[in-house]
Amino acid sequence: MAELHKRVQGAYACVAEIAGYGVLAFRDPLGIRPLCYGVAESQQGTEYLVSSESVALEGLGFRLVRDIAPGEAVFIDLEGNFHARACAPGASLNPCVFEYVYFARPDSVIDGVSVYDARLKMGEYLAEKVRRELWAGDIDVVMPIPDTSRPSALQLANRLNLDYREGFIKNRYVGRTFIMPGQSVRRKSVRQKLNAMSIEFRGKNVLLVDDSIVRGTTSHEIVQMAREAGANKIYFASAAPPVRYPNVYGIDMPTRAELIASGRSDDEIRRSIGADALVYQDIESMQQSIRDLGPHLARFEASCFNGQYITGNVTPEYLDRIERTRLGVDRTTEEPVRKAQMNLQFNSARD
Repeated sequence: MAELHKRVQGAYACVAEIAGYGVLAFRDPLGIRPLCYGVAESQQGTEYLVSSESVALEGLGFRLVRDIAPGEAVFIDLEGNFHARACAPGASLNPCVFEYVYFARPDSVIDGVSVYDARLKMGEYLAEKVRRELWAGDIDVVMPIPDTSRPSALQLANRLNLDYREGFIKNRYVGRTFIMPGQSVRRKSVRQKLNAMSIEFRGKNVLLVDDSIVRGTTSHEIVQMAREAGANKIYFASAAPPVRYPNVYGIDMPTRAELIASGRSDDEIRRSIGADALVYQDIESMQQSIRDLGPHLARFEASCFNGQYITGNVTPEYLDRIERTRLGVDRTTEEPVRKAQMNLQFNSARD
């Protein structure tokens, strides 16, 4: 494991069964991806379970013991003995902030911080930003984009003393749209995934709250659905800052041209999604919302928001190569996106 950490740079959390020996689990030296383990006592002795999220342990009757430390390896042999060893000198904890924003289940605890509580805190900080940039008296109702934005939207509504309503009903048989291939597939899936209840929208000024805005396809369709349902004005608030850079640490945000915030101002994004106003969370406020609950978390991996790739080996040339590879392989991406990527590459080369 010590040799592997020297050779591999990036984000990883792995669990492997070694036939005839036992189970090995390890986490990258920067602690970007989450990994934890728990125990369950039985007549046969102590059982161990390793998972990326604590909720998986609880669902199977295991008690969370702790997170696996950055650069640490744990090994459970066939006799049930537990071994742990730090395998990367100078390891540090830099959890992926997007886990708290969107990816993780709200009932999970990652690196000692409740994901649900973190999203509530994000709602508090976002409420202050909305208070500064919008007149709260012009907002009739706050609505979340289900499901991950519910805690933030609820806390925002409470802080601003506004009514909270569920205006969108979710079809639980449609997956997460922002990772689906192709604009037309994502656009169609949004309509299949959500249904707007006109009784909640008709004649109202609505503040829609989402956890983040990635490609913008979902946000644009949601705004259109709200207008079709009879909303008077539509304000949009994101509990996360603008996603301006690709994530190369395990999240499918591969190209800058696919990100609506890449190279656009907030007002340009607002016009693109069709909202009457747009409010983004500040990067520092997003990070502070997690630090408030876990003061031990000094740094985060937040490259998709700030463009700072903490492994130190991600260059503009590397990102260009990823984009060229995707252009040559991903046939599901539609022509407008391909043209945008080509123009981006041409401009980058010219600059």
